Amino acid sequence: MDFIFIEELRVKARVGIYPRERVAPQVLELNLTFGVPDAAAERDDIDDTIDYAEVIKRIREDLAERHFNLIETLGEHVVAMLFDEFGAPWVKLRIAKIGIMKDVRRVGVFIQRGRDGRAIFDTD
Repeated sequence: MDFIFIEELRVKARVGIYPRERVAPQVLELNLTFGVPDAAAERDDIDDTIDYAEVIKRIREDLAERHFNLIETLGEHVVAMLFDEFGAPWVKLRIAKIGIMKDVRRVGVFIQRGRDGRAIFDTD
């Protein structure tokens, strides 16, 4: 299986349980890797793959409209979007709040899952 990756995607989202997190969006950093059909490389046709520009656009639009209490829930939402709307067979997502606490660069979650719902334990 081939993969597409998107690294250090910065998006604004409303996520958190603390009052300071509920009043304004904060910047999140997403790193995504997702599987694409082998046909994409074989036929050299955009219709045979997942258009990463559309994935980025859709994530930005969706996260701008919602509030999540937990970053875990936000991450699961993005993974479900890649499965349901884009047909990805496998997704790896790292999502982090940036500079949310003193002396901490990032706080976040890491999710890897196949379409069948099974977690995949490759942390590279």
